[in-house]
Amino acid sequence: MAQKVDLRVVAEGVETAEQVSFLKNNACYLVQGYFYSMPLAEQELPRLSYPSLS
Repeated sequence: MAQKVDLRVVAEGVETAEQVSFLKNNACYLVQGYFYSMPLAEQELPRLSYPSLS
């Protein structure tokens, strides 16, 4: 629904590969959650590198 009105949506709380797959299959490419990382301090962010979902 958000895509039809040109809104960018971030899926929060993603914890499993199944959730990532579901979101990808439903064109939701902005995600965050423990599947990728536990919460980090801002100065720790540069050490992260993850492959693109698309």
